[in-house]
Amino acid sequence: QEQLVESGGGMVQPGGSLRLSCAASGRTVAKHAMGWFRQAPGKEREFVAATSAIVEITYYGDSVKGRFTISRDNAKNTMYLQMNSVKPEDTAIYYCAAHRTPIATMFRDDYDYWGQGTQVTVSS
Repeated sequence: QEQLVESGGGMVQPGGSLRLSCAASGRTVAKHAMGWFRQAPGKEREFVAATSAIVEITYYGDSVKGRFTISRDNAKNTMYLQMNSVKPEDTAIYYCAAHRTPIATMFRDDYDYWGQGTQVTVSS
């Protein structure tokens, strides 16, 4: 059973930056494609970013392209989401997830393992 724990959430002002981390058990990050999703109150969980495990393939949601960067450190079994130029509409609970294969997709149902989430609030 893969276990994922997010950290790094908090409150940040518009235009600021934040880095989220996702610590995984075992060799999850090296074996699986990994992704970030987010869910705002009253909305469905939406795709944010994903990275493949064995090839250099990353995907970003349209709303975060050019502002967010996903990365992984296989040696530390940790994934990151660098969030720059944040906006109030980025406010949500952010979840990390492990894909069932090493190849990333943008589809929520392709991810078998989920963390508990970390709250990000963008407000002045």
